[in-house]
Amino acid sequence: MSKVLIIGAGGVARVTAFKMASQKRTFSEIMIASRTKSKCDAIAKDIAKKYKRNDIKTKKIDAENVPALIRLIKSFKPDVLVHLALPYQDLTIMEACLATKTPYLDTANYEPKDEAKFEYSWQWAYHDRFKEAGIMAVLGCGFDPGVTGVFTKHAAKHHFDEMHYLDIVDCNGGDHGKAFATNFNPEINIREITQKGRYYKKGKWIETEPFAIKKKLTYPNIGKRDSYLLYHEELESLVKHFPSIKQARFWMTFGKEYLTHLRVIENIGMARIDTIKYKGIDIVPLQFLKEVLPNPGDLGENYSGETSIGCRIKGVKNGKAKTYYIWNNCSHQAAYDETGAQGVSYTTGVPAMIGAKMILQKKWKGKGVFNVEEFNPDPFLKELNKHGLQWHEKVNAKLEL
Repeated sequence: MSKVLIIGAGGVARVTAFKMASQKRTFSEIMIASRTKSKCDAIAKDIAKKYKRNDIKTKKIDAENVPALIRLIKSFKPDVLVHLALPYQDLTIMEACLATKTPYLDTANYEPKDEAKFEYSWQWAYHDRFKEAGIMAVLGCGFDPGVTGVFTKHAAKHHFDEMHYLDIVDCNGGDHGKAFATNFNPEINIREITQKGRYYKKGKWIETEPFAIKKKLTYPNIGKRDSYLLYHEELESLVKHFPSIKQARFWMTFGKEYLTHLRVIENIGMARIDTIKYKGIDIVPLQFLKEVLPNPGDLGENYSGETSIGCRIKGVKNGKAKTYYIWNNCSHQAAYDETGAQGVSYTTGVPAMIGAKMILQKKWKGKGVFNVEEFNPDPFLKELNKHGLQWHEKVNAKLEL
């Protein structure tokens, strides 16, 4: 019997709230809070229809206003706060959690508003303060980051004495029928993928131009897709926590039409994150673009196909070379039928619920700031199989990477 406060009301928050609402014994009280209360109310209304739960509370909140967050937390008294809003709100919410001694969980690491850069240093710097407060913060508990870290820990625990090569592979093999749309918040998505690529090799970070390195990789049930080397935050934490790794890379699929639209957006200045004047009003071009692009939360209906995300690992067990591939495929249609959200939101929202459950049930324990791969992967993966994200594995199969 526990109380949870969800900050955010997008597609991921919808999935997390739906999954929590289906488990009243664990999540006895739920509050959804966001800048736009009507979005919270819509989620609560849909939960009431599906699960006959009319007890979901909603609240308007500015996640960048620390005093307001503190007042909200003190009034509701949650046992855990799950942050599913924007990554540049991580630190303000962490400050509010410290002030109220409330455990914290998020799905993406901090990035400042004025710079398209993301890394864990800002949040890792909170470790001692959370430790002194006697509470825990769990970072990056979505799918990637999140499940990919749990997959890697599972591999280290059950399959390898040493892991040497890690490739995280992320394919969206779905079709939403739009000329151009992002599968999560357009502002955050475009900020991330237009950065330079980066990968880890022999103790150093190697930087590449965006989309400069491409390979055709084969994904289960989907087939071959053009996959591009990007930087993704879990690489930073995984090479820190598994120092035997010699090389770590992240690959994501993009279609030609998507990349053409993205190039146009960049070339005409709509990917800019600095402030400009428009008729005497300060606007950020990318934030304006976000408002005219399709809402990721509305892509679920008639979204065909599936996602496939996993880890391909090479290493050594008992002195012998070994390969290991662990992955999940998620159907967009099945995700929509269950929660009203598409597969990308589902693959992030379900792990956030499970992470909160691990904290509440004290299967993940600690004082300070942690990444998911620092905990026991077994109870988490057991829950993943139970809640719609079944995982699969191949041992000593030929890996393309």
